[in-house]
Amino acid sequence: MSRVRHDPPGLRALLDTIETQRSGCEMAGSPLYADVLDAVASDVVAGGTCARVLAPLADAPFGDAVLLRFLAAVHLLVLEGAEPDLASQYPSAGGQHGPAVGSLFVAAVARHEDRVVGLLDLGVQTNEVGRSVALLGGYLELARAGLPLRVLEVGASAGLNLGFDRFRYEAGDQAFGPAESRLRFVEPWLGAAPDLDVDLVVASRRGCDLDPIDPTTPAGRLRLRAYVWPDQPPRRARLDAAIAVACEHPVAVDRADAVSWLDAQLAEPSPGALTVVVHSIVFQYLPPDDRRAFLALLDDAGARASHDAPLAWLRMEPGGDRAETRLTTWPRGATELLATSAFHGPPVAWQLARPVSA
Repeated sequence: MSRVRHDPPGLRALLDTIETQRSGCEMAGSPLYADVLDAVASDVVAGGTCARVLAPLADAPFGDAVLLRFLAAVHLLVLEGAEPDLASQYPSAGGQHGPAVGSLFVAAVARHEDRVVGLLDLGVQTNEVGRSVALLGGYLELARAGLPLRVLEVGASAGLNLGFDRFRYEAGDQAFGPAESRLRFVEPWLGAAPDLDVDLVVASRRGCDLDPIDPTTPAGRLRLRAYVWPDQPPRRARLDAAIAVACEHPVAVDRADAVSWLDAQLAEPSPGALTVVVHSIVFQYLPPDDRRAFLALLDDAGARASHDAPLAWLRMEPGGDRAETRLTTWPRGATELLATSAFHGPPVAWQLARPVSA
């Protein structure tokens, strides 16, 4: 999308953010949201409702995910049944993406301006369970040490990925996870897969989030679905299956910020268990000071780690136009690139050619 720019600095920054997010949606397989954001940009240039809603956030850093929050707010209205016209264009609501989606989106924002503004205060809660495929290889490598895992997830949202070992993964003649699991990943790896024939025991699992979502409630489920892009039904199906698993096996997600929570969790070593600090597409949302404090906590805890109480940092975060899954283990302090993938998970390219050393 090209246009001559003679805009005030704040408006220019907003239009640049919209274009960046539009391109990201297009590359990640959501032509519907690409069309919607084209219409949003035009409405912003025209000084319409989208300009009023988004202008106060024009200078927010891209990591604040203002556009994703905006898109999810309107999607929530659709899923609640408040926007039947726009629902006719959203596959997630039984509709079909057509050329009118952009204008209908802008009209929906105009009809529900106050509600949309209020929903923008909510953070991004894309609890994408496809990311468990990328993370699984790391958990399996760590389980080779023979110790049960103590899993601590930062930015856990509804805690769905904390149930990673309750999902089913199949690759050729290998499989991991319960055969009866409601969530199945069939051939989710490109080429070689990690060795799935590993005994893995989760001794404990817990997460934190600034605003945890309870997936066992109707309101929680609706909010989670609103963050899934409406023209990506496979992601919606994975989410619904993971919610069913979470309802059968609830996990604890504490309402807390990443730094204070991790400080408390790592205050003392846990002999007889391998502590795993894990996160996926979270680090970019932390303020710079929190990132530095987070890394300092890991360095300090790593210096205190031992073979009886080892520590690992497993993360899936952006690495250019792909996500990279990396693993750091202590007491060695070594880091390995395990996998690359799309930001929502499969297909995952397993990169590690040899086992991780403890």
